[in-house]
Amino acid sequence: MKIALLGATGQTGQFLVKQALEQGHTVTAVVRNPAKLTVHHDNLKVVSADIFSADSLKPHFKDQDVVMSCLGFPASFFSGVTGYTTSMAAVVGAMREARVNRVITMTSWYTDPDSATQSPFLIRFLLLPMIRSVLSNMYEMEHFLQKTEDINWTVVRPPGLKNLAASAQEFLTHEGYFVPDSSSQVGRGDVARFMLSLLTSNAWVKKGVAFTTK
Repeated sequence: MKIALLGATGQTGQFLVKQALEQGHTVTAVVRNPAKLTVHHDNLKVVSADIFSADSLKPHFKDQDVVMSCLGFPASFFSGVTGYTTSMAAVVGAMREARVNRVITMTSWYTDPDSATQSPFLIRFLLLPMIRSVLSNMYEMEHFLQKTEDINWTVVRPPGLKNLAASAQEFLTHEGYFVPDSSSQVGRGDVARFMLSLLTSNAWVKKGVAFTTK
C-alpha cells in the first residue's frame, strides 16, 4: 500500500516507518524537519509540510491509500493542548481534497475522563493529572473524527509506551478506552505492528480500539 505517514521522526513513528518498509509498503513521510529521519530506502519518500495546513498536506496525500499518524504533542498546564485537533482538521481537509478516505491515528488509554476512574491508583492520581491536557485534546480529536461521516477512520489507543521493538505476542483489544485486566504498558514496536495490521482489516473502521499485548 501507499502510506502517507505523519510523525515519522517520533519514537513510535520510526518503528512504523521501518516495519512498513519491511512489509513492502511505499511510505511518504510527511515531516517538519526531513533531516531528523535518517532512514534511506527506495520505497521511502521524505517531504516537508506544515501539519496544521490542509493546503500544505494535500499534494503529499495525492494517490495515497491511507494516512497514518503518530503525531504527539507535549502536555501544557497553562495554555492547554490543541495540536491533535488542529492537525487532524488539516489532515481531514487535505484527505478530502486528495480523495483519500482512510486514516489510522494513535491516541492513548483513558482519553475519556470517566474511564480514568477504572485505572490503577498510581496512574489515576499521579500520571493522568500530569498528562490530562494531552488526553483531553486527544479526546476532542476522537470526537471530531466521529463526526466525519465520509472518512474511514480508526483511533488506536495504546497504554503506556516502552521503547521496545515489536514482539510476537498476541494482541488484546477492547472497543473502549482501556483493556480491562491487562498490561498497562506496550512496546512502541508493537504499536506500529498493530497499526499496520489494520491495513488489511475492516474490523475497527470508524471505531476506537484500546489494545495491549498478552
